[in-house]
Formats: sequence, C-alpha cells, structure tokens
Amino acid sequence: MKKLLVAILALAGAGIVQAQIKVAVVNVQKALLDTADLKKAQAEMEAKYKPRQDKIVQLQKELQDIQNQLQSGRLNQLGTDQAQAEGQKKQRDLQRMQQDLQDDVTQERNDILQRAGTRMQDVVKKLAEEKGVDLVIDSTNTLYYKAAFDLTADATAAYNKAYPVPVK
Repeated sequence: MKKLLVAILALAGAGIVQAQIKVAVVNVQKALLDTADLKKAQAEMEAKYKPRQDKIVQLQKELQDIQNQLQSGRLNQLGTDQAQAEGQKKQRDLQRMQQDLQDDVTQERNDILQRAGTRMQDVVKKLAEEKGVDLVIDSTNTLYYKAAFDLTADATAAYNKAYPVPVK
C-alpha cells in the first residue's frame, strides 16, 4: 500500500514537472495611467472642477486680505469686530467648499478607476488568452521578473484599442 502511494505521488510529480506554465506580469497601475481613456478623464475632471478650485483660491485671497487688515492696526474696534466676523464666516465657507470639492473629486476618481480597472482586467484576460499565458501577476507584488515577461505596454495598447478615445 505504501509503495503504491509513493508510485502515485511519483507519477503525479512527473506530470507536474512536464507541464510548463507560461507566466506574464503586468503593472496594472502603470498600464491604466498610460491609457488615453484615463488621461482624457483626468483632463475632463480638471476642467470640470477648475471653477470651484478658482473660487477656493479667491476665498483664500479674501481671507488673507482680512488678516492683513486686522494686522495693520488701522481698524477701530467696530471694524475689527466686523472683519473678524467676516473672516470667521469666510473660513467656514472655505472649509466647507474644500471638503465638498475633495469629496466630489474623490467620488468621481473612484468611479473612473473602478470602471477602468474592470475594463483593464478584461483586456489583460483577453491578452493572456491571445498570448497563451496561463498566469498573469501584477508586477507591483513581484520581487523579480525578466523584462520579457512584462505585458504592461501591451495591456495599455490593447486597452486603447478596445476603448478608443474619440478625437474632438
């Protein structure tokens, strides 16, 4: 019985040794960031949120002007009180605007990355099947690999082909 078990293990081991696994690596983050789709989305987000960012910058300037007035010593007590009240209101408005902007940008960025990440997984799977690859590993979790195993540029090119960005 023991000899039979050893023989079965030996045969199973021989089968595993003969089977060759084709492995590739992809830096998914780099592949995504290099896509035309994500570059376009980034530019659109910057344009979309620029007016709100400009308002924040303007409010920061107004707050600095109030701070300068208060530090100048040229205001009477009533003027100082009014400037402080106005400064506190503007500071609250600024904090709310900054938080709202950050929340909106984060939410939109996450939505874009989730959509693009799902697409990239599909692209990498298809690319692996086309190239006969059995296993694809994210290179950020890999200590060492030969450059010949890297499909990152191929993944970006395949993504751009599968999801072309219309030219305006």
